[in-house]
Amino acid sequence: MLRLGVNIDHVATLRQARYRRLNDGEPCPVDAVRQAEAAGAHGITAHLREDRRHILDRDIWAIREAVATRLNFEMATTPEMIDIALRLKPEAVCLVPENRAEVTTEGGLNVVDQADVIADAAAALGQAGIEVSLFIDPDPAQIEATAGTGSPFIELHTGAYAEAYREEAKRTAELERLAKAAGQAKSLGLGVNAGHGLNYENTRDIFAVPHLNELNIGHSIVSRAVTIGLGQAVREMLGLMDGYPPAG
Repeated sequence: MLRLGVNIDHVATLRQARYRRLNDGEPCPVDAVRQAEAAGAHGITAHLREDRRHILDRDIWAIREAVATRLNFEMATTPEMIDIALRLKPEAVCLVPENRAEVTTEGGLNVVDQADVIADAAAALGQAGIEVSLFIDPDPAQIEATAGTGSPFIELHTGAYAEAYREEAKRTAELERLAKAAGQAKSLGLGVNAGHGLNYENTRDIFAVPHLNELNIGHSIVSRAVTIGLGQAVREMLGLMDGYPPAG
């Protein structure tokens, strides 16, 4: 079964648009956790960025308390975030790059050039019983480097596929690139997740990519929830994901 991790960052983004300097406000990320899980989400993803632009420290601790499924904590590979993760004890972390100027995460980790730092972080988190994944582009060199860090999972960055979706030739090429990357990762003993830019139009075609365990989807679900409610938005996405071939 293909699992859905619902990223609730943009619930906090909407709150921060009006309540940035206050200790309370709406919508509440914890309410989003409860609604997403009640609708069938298999996990919750939240990214505590260094600039605290959406999820805040108080949020992540309240989210940890509220999550009944599993928490996937997205984080930069910094001493501060490693310390927080070791105290927070999420079920999983996904190490991601951060650029203060970006609106959202724009690309995958450069594991090739940061292998030692990432390996140290993966070891510390793994020893604490936290599952580690690296958010990377579907690039053979990055996948090979990931296998050397001791991280058991990758999360394939699907942004290029999402951006190419309306042009058939480019869409097909990106799906092939993702499929080859998933196959390479599987051959190296890595588990495979995917996410970024997936929505109600392009998610079904991701079935062309083998070996997937989990999709992490946020912006599209939160956007859909504005008009139909979060629970229904989650149920609709789960319906689109139903039928992914069993892992083999």
